[in-house]
Amino acid sequence: MSEPAVVELAGVSTVFGAQTIHRDLSLRVETGQIVGLLGGSGSGKTTLLREMLGLLRPTAGCVRLFGVDLNDGDAFLQRSIRRRLGMLFQQGALFSALSVFDNIAFPLRELRCLDEDWICRLVHLKLAMVELEPEHGKLMPAELSGGMVKRVALARALALEPELLLLDEPTAGLDPDRSQNFVDLVGALQKALGLTVIMVTHDLNTLAGLASHVAVLADGQIIAFGPKDEVMTVDHPFVTGFFGADRRKLL
Repeated sequence: MSEPAVVELAGVSTVFGAQTIHRDLSLRVETGQIVGLLGGSGSGKTTLLREMLGLLRPTAGCVRLFGVDLNDGDAFLQRSIRRRLGMLFQQGALFSALSVFDNIAFPLRELRCLDEDWICRLVHLKLAMVELEPEHGKLMPAELSGGMVKRVALARALALEPELLLLDEPTAGLDPDRSQNFVDLVGALQKALGLTVIMVTHDLNTLAGLASHVAVLADGQIIAFGPKDEVMTVDHPFVTGFFGADRRKLL
């Protein structure tokens, strides 16, 4: 029997009042894939990430992570599934009143099964994974550069050793050099840890540097999904407009 998909969306519809965001949408992401989720402004990309996180329930259809329906009422099962994923929010979403160390330690302390010595070791390990030093743990979020905020947020997302990593515009706000460094870091961690990654991005360089597959969200549905070189040949106005003359960047 084959392994269940890491993420499976089946017949997902999302309606807010009179506005339909998703309509009978389906997507299946397998282990180890790095999926770039593309779509125009207001197409529902971040809403889809929130549904994958279990923060929002679709109006119809189901969202499964590792074969488990997020609508399943078993609270223990839901907690165990959510520990298998990590989320990097667009602006980092660090707790401004907590130090770097305490931001990364936060999900570890929420487990309530680790003593402070182990938490300290794990926080320093996560800092090293994102190429930061132990002394950076003493800093407050307001003292960090944009690139460091991304790295700390990534370390926190990896704190519980997830199998699935969700990224919302991971290089937004970074200059080209820091953006490329961050792409290289995420790519190296994905290979080392065997992560499955789903990322929302508008940046072609990020897409070219990371994504193995591309999913295009338009007209309320996933209109195309597959390897980059296949998707960018799809005859759809959004696909043509997005890639345009820069298709060579993805080859």
